[in-house]
Amino acid sequence: MKKLKFYLIGLIPGLIIVFFILNKKGASCTGYLPNSRVIAETLSKDFKYSENFTTEMNTYKIDEKFLKDSIITKGKVDFDRSQAQKKPCPGYLLIYPEKNPTYEITYEKCEETVTLNSLKKLR
Repeated sequence: MKKLKFYLIGLIPGLIIVFFILNKKGASCTGYLPNSRVIAETLSKDFKYSENFTTEMNTYKIDEKFLKDSIITKGKVDFDRSQAQKKPCPGYLLIYPEKNPTYEITYEKCEETVTLNSLKKLR
């Protein structure tokens, strides 16, 4: 019992210190899942818009800032309906928001660029 007390006396302050140090440095464990990796890679590349996509953006009154900051960043890639293994440019289907989706985007992610092909409003 005495050993357990000493263990907890060291463990709890140690966890608190590590938590504050890592929190200040912005460390997180959220970037390792496939959805997070695909979205991070997508946002790191140059965007190209198809004519169809540009028309749909104007129709739904969506600007580029909302597209990148909300729809893509907070969206969920539907891997069942995507072509993630397609060469040379994998194709993805992204839905936003994750629950009760309102928008659906299809795009291709190549080495240097991302080509956004279609934007659909589901509701």
